[in-house]
Amino acid sequence: MSTSSSSASKPQPKLPLNKSPATMASLSSVPSRIATYFSTTKVVTVLDAISFPILFDNSKVEKRDIFDGTYMPSTDFTGGYCICSFLDPSEPKHTSLKKFFLSLLSANHKNVIPLFHTHFTDLFVQAEAQLLKDGKSDFNTLNDKTSFDFIFELFFGKHPSDTNLGSKGSTLVTLWLLPQLTPQITLGLPKFFNVFEDFLLHTFPFPALFVKPAYNKVYKAFYESAAKALDEVESNFGISRDEACHNLVFLVCFNAYGGMKLLFPSLLKWVGLAGEDLHRKLRDEIRQAVKEAGGKITLAALEKMTLTKSVVYEALRIDPSVPFQYGKAKEDLIIESHDAAFEIKKGEVIFGYQTIATRDGKIFKNPEEFIGDRFVGEGEKLLKYVWWSNGPETVSPSAEDKQCAGKDLVVLMNRMMLVEFFLRYDTFTLDVGTFLLGSKVTFKTLTPASY
Repeated sequence: MSTSSSSASKPQPKLPLNKSPATMASLSSVPSRIATYFSTTKVVTVLDAISFPILFDNSKVEKRDIFDGTYMPSTDFTGGYCICSFLDPSEPKHTSLKKFFLSLLSANHKNVIPLFHTHFTDLFVQAEAQLLKDGKSDFNTLNDKTSFDFIFELFFGKHPSDTNLGSKGSTLVTLWLLPQLTPQITLGLPKFFNVFEDFLLHTFPFPALFVKPAYNKVYKAFYESAAKALDEVESNFGISRDEACHNLVFLVCFNAYGGMKLLFPSLLKWVGLAGEDLHRKLRDEIRQAVKEAGGKITLAALEKMTLTKSVVYEALRIDPSVPFQYGKAKEDLIIESHDAAFEIKKGEVIFGYQTIATRDGKIFKNPEEFIGDRFVGEGEKLLKYVWWSNGPETVSPSAEDKQCAGKDLVVLMNRMMLVEFFLRYDTFTLDVGTFLLGSKVTFKTLTPASY
């Protein structure tokens, strides 16, 4: 919510959205790539750390059919079912499905560290070979395949190459993902071409028909590989195997794999740009903790790596993988920002642009800077303002809320990425670009570890 247009020293109610200059001014900060072809594009925008948390209060906002924004992709993309991400917590199936997700994540948590080590060691070997051959290495391409292979094996205990997917799993999933996300995609073209981009990507919904063959292959692999999990959800949670499997595809491919496609390049981008001083501090901390653990990467060792944890949180703060959150007001509301209050009418859509809200200068010192140790020591108190998971970092997800079920897994995987990287390398250099929804990282050098 824009606050700069108000000079009141004490919060005062403002006019509703359609008349409030302050609220309308905030809309100018909304990225132009938000879709325009749906039932409503009128939103109230919250942009600071005081107003943003209204989006997490399920007693005041509804989350039905609003996961991606003021539009919802056709259920033809997901077997005709409304997936858990688009359900409001008040809907019975939401609770059942999220309990299932949380139980599945808990059951596989112990396998994260060894599987991550295996898969991402292979990635680094391939990156080194590319550097030797071409003088550069495209991290994103390697990460896409590695991340999908890792997350599939983590959940189902087998490599996707042992299914009908072969080596094409990540490619098929990406084909299915992109049409659902086109309203949020920007190609980074000069402003002159924005009108063409809006027309091509943001005006008409893409039909699921074009990606149906790819999705059917993915669904078949999941249905055959997740037999044990599907038995559990059918008997313990009252969800049919077919509906549960479509939800599993979305959880693993859209939520988990889709997040890894964005998170790991973003993490390495910020760490790479931070320079050798941070690299030295990270490698010293990581190697010392692993040495004290007998040369093994353990959860106890990871907990000792305070700088490593902080770096992950800082990357999630400054560059959240899902910067947009939405909710629909269940009742007339007064939402306060730092220095004003705004009236929201029942039924109006509230849009949170997290990339601005988590750079609130009244909360974070030098908010536009990547500061690796921001969350060390007393800085940990600021974690309640880190919301990448659709909820505060200080809160754990439950079946009754919309916070990311894999919140703890995501943080663990990002910490593991840094640990595996700095056990193997002293420092690195890279080129950074932008591609579709995230960062593109190309390694220029990888300096082997000197112990």
